[in-house]
Amino acid sequence: MTTILLVGKAHPRFRDRLGSRFELLELPSADAKDVTPEMAARIEGATTFNQMTPALMDALPNLRIVANFGVGYDGVDAAYAARRNIVVTNTPDVLDEEVADTTIGLLLNTIRLLPQAENHLRAGKWAKEGAFRLSPLSLRGRHVGMYGMGRIGQQIARRLTAFNVEISYHTRSPKPEIGYTYIPTLRQLAETVDTLVCIVPKTPETRQTINTEILSALGKTGVLINVGRGWTVSEDDLVAALEQGVIAGAGLDVFEDEPNVPEALLRFDNVSLLPHVASASVVTRDLMADLVVDNVISWFENGRAITPVPETKAV
Repeated sequence: MTTILLVGKAHPRFRDRLGSRFELLELPSADAKDVTPEMAARIEGATTFNQMTPALMDALPNLRIVANFGVGYDGVDAAYAARRNIVVTNTPDVLDEEVADTTIGLLLNTIRLLPQAENHLRAGKWAKEGAFRLSPLSLRGRHVGMYGMGRIGQQIARRLTAFNVEISYHTRSPKPEIGYTYIPTLRQLAETVDTLVCIVPKTPETRQTINTEILSALGKTGVLINVGRGWTVSEDDLVAALEQGVIAGAGLDVFEDEPNVPEALLRFDNVSLLPHVASASVVTRDLMADLVVDNVISWFENGRAITPVPETKAV
């Protein structure tokens, strides 16, 4: 029987669905040094939550597929996997709408201070102290800039269209088919809009691209929303911009060193913070888990993966 390794955290559906077809072993540490000789000889496939290093692949000489739970797979060295003729898969599409919905909620929370208003009510302040203050900002009349216009970015833009806001975007190259205004540089996008939604992947090119320069260009009524990767935002620059009133507010679902959130960000009343929950509904996480499982089953039963990442499509 083919043996599958569950690396790191294992979604319950991995065990439920894979257990009837494969022998399952677990490696909670995701550390190559914890691979036993027996495991090394038997493992042919693996599931992972974005944890698969070259060292771990090398410790599993018979590994043929790494099925990643999540769209982002920056924790899986896909280029190295391709050189080893290991296919890597991810879970696109099934979480796009959930993340887009959460982004709209985070944007509204940030602009209208809805969590603060609820806390005002729950603390009994409405009855004791009177109505919650007026929010200084409104979504009405805003110009939203999308930094990233992939599948999720397009779902966010579709939802924003219903709010009658203007939408522009910046990506590496224009996408004429989507119908929004393309801006050739991130700096120009920030200068053009007053709301910046960041939904780009973690790559060397996106490292701290949201920094003092971009935040200054966004301006005093500007709002930053990040639902992509914490890697993309210089948190020190963001804290400084908030302290100095360079921008009006921020909403963040992702952070540089999760689950550690900079203490300074917790001080701001004009910042909405979420613990990386954009896709975190039972329905969506089950769909993601099912796609992980379906990729493994398809590979071993049909010889092909359903959603291989670009680096390993030729494997």
